[in-house]
Amino acid sequence: MSEAAPPEPFGPEEFAAATNVSRETLGRLKAYVDVLKDWSARHNLVSTRSLENVWRRHLWDSAQLVQYMPSYATSLVDLGSGAGFPGLVLAEMLRDRVSVVLYEATRKKAEFLEAAAQRMGLSVGIRNVRIEAGRHQPADVVTARAVAPLDQLLGYAHPFAERHTVCLFLKGQSVVSELTKARKSWSMKVSQHQSATDPSGVILEIRELGHVASKSKRKGQ
Repeated sequence: MSEAAPPEPFGPEEFAAATNVSRETLGRLKAYVDVLKDWSARHNLVSTRSLENVWRRHLWDSAQLVQYMPSYATSLVDLGSGAGFPGLVLAEMLRDRVSVVLYEATRKKAEFLEAAAQRMGLSVGIRNVRIEAGRHQPADVVTARAVAPLDQLLGYAHPFAERHTVCLFLKGQSVVSELTKARKSWSMKVSQHQSATDPSGVILEIRELGHVASKSKRKGQ
């Protein structure tokens, strides 16, 4: 039995080719990766294995959401930002165009986000609170990656969502079952997009998020 071929190398140059970012943006993302590697060595922000493929696994995975951003978007909230994926990458990709707020409840991770943003010369809001405890200002876009099952994640996103808000969530193999469960509690318009970085990955584009019970009650009035 032949061994599977190793994945094609994917570093900064390949990322730049895939995303068409400027040299300046690429330089700041390189600085971000340097900070990430330094902090991960001491605080285990992301796995050592994923750091070996950081430009594909984390940066391109995050950056691919840019193509689904609505043209009118000027504000973005990232839920459970962790090591900054996708929120901090999007903040850099959309620098000077979109105001970004990152929610991260773990203090050490929030401190990392502050350090990384400072190294990148990037202005972002960082909320070191639980998502449900924060001050919920409506946003044009809500993003999340590996935060919670969809029905729970929609509960986190709903306070930030108005009729025009677009939710962009990076999901994996369980997306079908998660959608089935979520639709019992939530009404929404959903589009699914194949991930560019993971054959089993899906990007959920969700609009017009609302409670099923509230919607039914309005119909009965």
